[in-house]
Amino acid sequence: MRLRFLLSFVLVAALAACGDGTASRGGGDGTAANRIRLAYQAFPSGDLIVKNQRWLEEALPGYQIQWTKFDSGASINTAFVAGSVDIAAIGSSPVARGLSAPLNIPYQVAFVLDVAGDNEALVVRNDSGVSAIEGLRGKKVATSFASTAHYSLLAALEQAGVRESELTIVDLEPQDILASWTRGDIDAAYTWLPTLKELKKNGKVLVASRELATAGKPTLDLGVVSTAFLKAHPEAVDAWRKAEARALQLIADDRAKAAAAVAAELNLTKEDAEDQLGQGVFLKPADLASAEWLGTPQRPGALAGNLVSAAQFLKDLQKIDAVPDLATVRNAIYNKGLPDVVAP
Repeated sequence: MRLRFLLSFVLVAALAACGDGTASRGGGDGTAANRIRLAYQAFPSGDLIVKNQRWLEEALPGYQIQWTKFDSGASINTAFVAGSVDIAAIGSSPVARGLSAPLNIPYQVAFVLDVAGDNEALVVRNDSGVSAIEGLRGKKVATSFASTAHYSLLAALEQAGVRESELTIVDLEPQDILASWTRGDIDAAYTWLPTLKELKKNGKVLVASRELATAGKPTLDLGVVSTAFLKAHPEAVDAWRKAEARALQLIADDRAKAAAAVAAELNLTKEDAEDQLGQGVFLKPADLASAEWLGTPQRPGALAGNLVSAAQFLKDLQKIDAVPDLATVRNAIYNKGLPDVVAP
């Protein structure tokens, strides 16, 4: 895995230097004036609403806003290491990995985009003969390594008493999972929407992330900011947080309008987008400052502990080298100005 990471790092750094559009580079510290490089993922979220409605461009007319699509949290972590991303939508499991050795990525968790519910799940083919997680022994299961889905798959196996070595787990991005599923190359997959919906057409859900959350293994999609960018552009980060909070409020107040924006970004019907939004768990903006999530500078929230627990789980499975202490992770939670900064 470490060799793979180093190779990925070299590739991304080279592509960034060539200016292929994956993530452009500016000054040596990645904090070029009047530019924000945002990494987004193609799953239903308020982040897609912000992009579609151009709220950040509206709030920061003096900035060049650059949105780049990534397929997984692992690739986003690599981009942060390469200094080619400023702000990103990324799952809690890759964030836990990013804050741990050997990566130790200097970024701050500044927003909770959503809590995984039925929008991430483990699906098995109808023709596989498998009806429970225990039946996956000897089967080939796909997921995106270092993602929240990967974390949840490992948690589900542990809960069922199935050793990782008893099945074959393959690393595929969502679009490749769908292609492999269509060819019949895999028996099951743990992935997220919108790919998840396609798999369910001829597959059944064995467990969803909502169930694992109630069993003590919650996963989330987070908004993270490069520490260097945050220090150089705190007012831009506040504008981004306010735009993301506006999207959360729209999801709560006008699901149809929120779904229309998501549908446009994901090339879905409005009905499909509304259904998919309904499968996630979205906080109200005021909840971000609560004891359960980011908290405030005076009263840190429980999110740091959640990330430490995720890191410990990954360490126990020998996926990372060391677990950061709680104080270190709390220092990586950016809650300055909450809740006022996200108020309407």
